[in-house]
Amino acid sequence: MIFVVAGTQDGREIVKMLLEKGYDVAASVVSRYGGELLSYACGQECLINDKPLDEAALQEYMQEHDIRLLVDASHPYAANVSMNAIKACAALGIPYIRYERDLSALNYDRITMVHSYAEAAETAAKLGRKIFLTTGSRNLDKFVHSPALQDCELTARVLPTAEVIALCEDLGLDAGHIVALQGPFSMELNVELFRKYGAEVIITKNSGAIGGTDTKFAAAAKLGLPIVVIDRPQLEYPRLAHTYAAILSCVGSTLQK
Repeated sequence: MIFVVAGTQDGREIVKMLLEKGYDVAASVVSRYGGELLSYACGQECLINDKPLDEAALQEYMQEHDIRLLVDASHPYAANVSMNAIKACAALGIPYIRYERDLSALNYDRITMVHSYAEAAETAAKLGRKIFLTTGSRNLDKFVHSPALQDCELTARVLPTAEVIALCEDLGLDAGHIVALQGPFSMELNVELFRKYGAEVIITKNSGAIGGTDTKFAAAAKLGLPIVVIDRPQLEYPRLAHTYAAILSCVGSTLQK
């Protein structure tokens, strides 16, 4: 059986591709909502885990389900997930393949690249007071609690689930500063949302076109807004692929050995 770390759209598409090629697949997601999306995309053919798996739990899961290969299609910024997967595979002697989506081109002259959430907060505070966050909910507390942003107005665009909205409310964001929508978004919708909430600065990640980064860049450029982009974590992957075809080729060559 192949195990896919599949908490992304491209992860779901890789699971579907492998199932269609006749492979037995188990997949892991990071939330119940992610499990619902994967189940909708792949039906009942895929064994889905929606519980958190640290390195030890991942080893146990792979042994229990006789996993022969792991495909890591986790989010580009989920460095801890990838590190746990690499270590667990090394400990068990299971082949590891990383799917890495392409970066979006930094072709707008008002982009500032930073390397941490703290640096993003400090940089954004120098560029404007009304900050529009498109970095998800998992690190939202880093912005809400940032000393640099205490005099700024934060609006967060997050997934429309009860758990995520409750998290936003617990952090002190009111309904007027929570944009609960499932992306990715068109350039036109980004423009309207940035306008509606009076955005003066956009903070985002470079999640590639499939993550909606290109249309955020285009919308910000249309409105002349500065963008603060948090760079991806840099990891040393044992094996790396950038296309679905390359993943399929790696899977085929590995499992034939």
